[in-house]
Amino acid sequence: MINIHPLLQVLVMAAVIAFTRFLPFLAFPEGRARPKVITYLGGVLPYAIIGMLVVYCFKGAAFTSYPYALPELIAAAFVVGMHVWLRNTLISVFGGVAVYMILVQLVF
Repeated sequence: MINIHPLLQVLVMAAVIAFTRFLPFLAFPEGRARPKVITYLGGVLPYAIIGMLVVYCFKGAAFTSYPYALPELIAAAFVVGMHVWLRNTLISVFGGVAVYMILVQLVF
């Protein structure tokens, strides 16, 4: 007997994702002016999300015991340096992850 529930779940998830992707284009068409609150949030939210990610990345770091969060701090400094140098978020983040993994697996 074929179980149709997984197929229905995938279809519902695909429909919801498509709806959330198309909703901004439907709510704010190209010719109309956007509300000021939407423009404000578009400028502020990326920085707030990055701040939340930084807090999340350091929440488990042990600053009082060995290795004193050195892998996290070195990787974060690497990400900042790479981003200042290259201005490419993708390379900075993936490079920081690579540096962190090398430090955790091979150095500390």
